[in-house]
Amino acid sequence: MKAISQDTLGGPEVLKVVEVDRPVPGPTEVLVRVEAAGLNPTDWKTRASGGILRMPPPFVLGWEVSGVVEGSGVGQALHRPGDEVFGLLRYPQGHGAFAEYVTAPSRHFVRKPASVDHVHAAAVPLAGLTAWQALVDVAQLEPGHRVLIHAAAGGVGHLAVQIAKARGAYVIGTASAAKHDFLRGLGADELVDYREQDFAEVVRDVDVVLDAIGGDYGQRSLRTMRAGGTIISLALSLLDPGLHDRAAALGIRSEAILVEPDQAALRALAALVEAGRLRPEIAAVLPLAEAAKAHELGETNRTTGKIVLTVPH
Repeated sequence: MKAISQDTLGGPEVLKVVEVDRPVPGPTEVLVRVEAAGLNPTDWKTRASGGILRMPPPFVLGWEVSGVVEGSGVGQALHRPGDEVFGLLRYPQGHGAFAEYVTAPSRHFVRKPASVDHVHAAAVPLAGLTAWQALVDVAQLEPGHRVLIHAAAGGVGHLAVQIAKARGAYVIGTASAAKHDFLRGLGADELVDYREQDFAEVVRDVDVVLDAIGGDYGQRSLRTMRAGGTIISLALSLLDPGLHDRAAALGIRSEAILVEPDQAALRALAALVEAGRLRPEIAAVLPLAEAAKAHELGETNRTTGKIVLTVPH
């Protein structure tokens, strides 16, 4: 089968189309024909540095999948050949979505929402589960909570805005002014142009902060928060080592998370999609062979929503 791989770490130019053996599903696994695969910052960071695991190449990137079940390993009873499914490969170990076929445990997939195509479904799993696990599982977001979402127009951010609104929260987002109308359309209640204002000077009484940026954003965010609040950091490589102690001194909970496959949460996301309360924004769609171009686009950090690769068969 065709896949996107690399022989060395480096820029987008190291990505190339290769022929590799089609994977064989093991016990309780499914073989999925990939129709579309979502891109995330972890893809270009792993391509350049080996990622969290410092993986040596060659490897096939990609964690978000939407496709069709083609086969099963022994003991798999949830999905049948022909089922349209979407899901998250185990992060960070289970990469391999930038290919024509992929295998993974059957419970890492659920039925694709019938109301969306594979492109839009592939934009949800990693980003959507990251937002859900941070806001719902860790922060236990409740109606009336005030939540501050940094990089609110990004892949995780724009889904987090919608999940927070669906939970009844008051949503404040940081984003460039050009993206404010888009975010208002998703339900954001208050927006801060980070280029013109210091959010730490204008935002107050926040219960939950979702920080996908890192650096000094964590420390600055503490100034916006109420005692008893929760700040969740996603940019682990940029995490301020003093954030946890500073937050604890203020009576604030500080957590750093990695996304995990989660069938129940993925079903909850699918239900929101079907109800029209969660819609991924697609910044660009490119064929698998143009993965390098997709990486170049993603690394500009100027896209709104998600970039998706389609896989011709």
